[in-house]
Amino acid sequence: MTDAVEVRDVVVRYGDTTAVDGVSLTVPRGRVLSLLGHNGAGKTSLLQVCEGFRRADGGTARVLGLDPVGDHDALMPRLGIMLQSGGVYPWATAGEILRLFASFAAAPLDVEMLLDRLGLRKFERTRWRRLSGGEQQRLSLAVALVGRPELVFLDEPTAGMDTEARHTTWRLIEELRADGVSVLLTTHLLDEAERLADEVVIMRSGVVAATGTPAELTAAAGIDLLEVRADPGLVPDSRLADLKVTETTPGEYAIAGALDAAVISDVLGWFAAKDAQVTAVNTRRRTLEDVYLALTTGEKTKVSR
Repeated sequence: MTDAVEVRDVVVRYGDTTAVDGVSLTVPRGRVLSLLGHNGAGKTSLLQVCEGFRRADGGTARVLGLDPVGDHDALMPRLGIMLQSGGVYPWATAGEILRLFASFAAAPLDVEMLLDRLGLRKFERTRWRRLSGGEQQRLSLAVALVGRPELVFLDEPTAGMDTEARHTTWRLIEELRADGVSVLLTTHLLDEAERLADEVVIMRSGVVAATGTPAELTAAAGIDLLEVRADPGLVPDSRLADLKVTETTPGEYAIAGALDAAVISDVLGWFAAKDAQVTAVNTRRRTLEDVYLALTTGEKTKVSR
């Protein structure tokens, strides 16, 4: 079976501006890929190519084994596309909109179930234009899912949602993956990507800055802090000169710097040399947010398996 999305060396230009510059990525069936990057990184242009709304200026894109532009009519019934805003008649009610889109599908999901799952039942007769931003997002998600898609494109799916709605959306995405549905997700919420994504692609200025699972990306970034509990009042010497050592409370030491396995071993050896009794050691690894900020403001990096 082909991958849900196969993008190879895709280029997108707007006049003299290159928005996407040779990007490649793959979304396997039944997996969630999160596409991250600042505004202007090229994410939306790449999505438009995958969704068949524009042809790439270079490279190739295949979606569910088809050409997203040439096979657009055959492909669209198999896709669910959630836009950030718009795309519906503002005077229609939430219930009318969802039932209309359900009528386009050969075997739609149960509309009543979606209204209940996404907390839209009490807004069923509310017009789109009177829904809050979070309520519109929930309805847009319902519209994207009602046709039982094989592949879902979710663009900032929880923007404007409250905490309860956000967690409901996360559970739905996890259920989609469990049911074999593929998901290409863009989000500015790094905790969302870290929780949901099987793979992360970070874009910067139209190119891929890093790819990998959340665990691979954070592991490659290294350990952010070493915390040691030992005898109080120890004074760092030249052996720890390249590290920042702070006794945060008596007997609680925070050590920051280039902390690989060898350095950590040296630090613990320093405590032993001081005849200090170490009673606890804890490491704090960098988060996906740390990695994202470093990559989108620093140099291009590739995480390899």
